[in-house]
Amino acid sequence: MLSIIIPTLNEEKYLPELLRLIKSQMFLDYEIIVSDGCSADKTVEVAIAHDCRVVRGSKEKRHPSVQRNSGAKVAKGDVFLFLDADTGFIGTDFLKKIIDDFNERKLGAAGFYMDFDSDKFFYKFYYCFYNFFAFLAQYIRPVGLGAGIVVKKDVHEKIGGFREDLFIGEDQYYCDQAAKISKFRLIKNTKIFFSIRRFEREGHWRLFFKILYGTFYVLFVGPIKKKIISYDFGKH
Repeated sequence: MLSIIIPTLNEEKYLPELLRLIKSQMFLDYEIIVSDGCSADKTVEVAIAHDCRVVRGSKEKRHPSVQRNSGAKVAKGDVFLFLDADTGFIGTDFLKKIIDDFNERKLGAAGFYMDFDSDKFFYKFYYCFYNFFAFLAQYIRPVGLGAGIVVKKDVHEKIGGFREDLFIGEDQYYCDQAAKISKFRLIKNTKIFFSIRRFEREGHWRLFFKILYGTFYVLFVGPIKKKIISYDFGKH
C-alpha cells in the first residue's frame, strides 16, 4: 500500500484540488493521511469530507517535519508519498508511474522534477534551473523538495524521519540522509507542479535566492537549526 501523507496548516483553499487529483487516479492501493498543525480554518473539515485519515497536531509543535512524522507514525503503507497541500500534478496515471518506476529501479527514496502553472519567464527559468541541477545532483548528493518525496517506510524509520529541530531545510536534509542508506533518484516520466503563491507574496528573486542559500547551506555547511532567513508557515 502507498500512504500519501499531507502536512497541513490553514490549507482549506488548496487541499480540495489535491484530494480531487488523488481521487481521480487509476492506482487505488493507497490511503490519504492529512496531518494537521492545528489549522484555524476548515482544513480538517475538508479532509474529513474527503474520507481522509486525520492526525491532529498542536499549536506548540507546529512544523512540516512534525506533521509529516506524525502522519508516518499511523501510516499502513510500505511506501510513503509526502505531498504538500498546494502541490499539483497531471494525469490519472500519476501514482501508477511513481510506483512502477520506484519498484522497477529498486529505489529507497525519490524526488520529482518540477514545474509551475505559469507562463512567466521567471518560473520557466526556475524550473529549468532546478531540474537541471536536480538531475545532476541525484547521482552525487540529491536535492529534495518537501512538496514531493517518495520513500520506503523502512528507510524513513532508519533515518529517524524528518528532523524536528530544524528551522528549515528539513526536506533537503531528509533526502540527503535517505540517499546515504538507499538508492535515491528522481521519478521518471512525471513531475509535480510547485505552487507560486509564496513567490508571488515574497518576491520572485528574493525567494529564489533564499531557497538557493538554504539548499547550499544544508549541503555544504550542515542542518539549519537557527533562523538564518525568514520563512513563515501557514500564512497564505
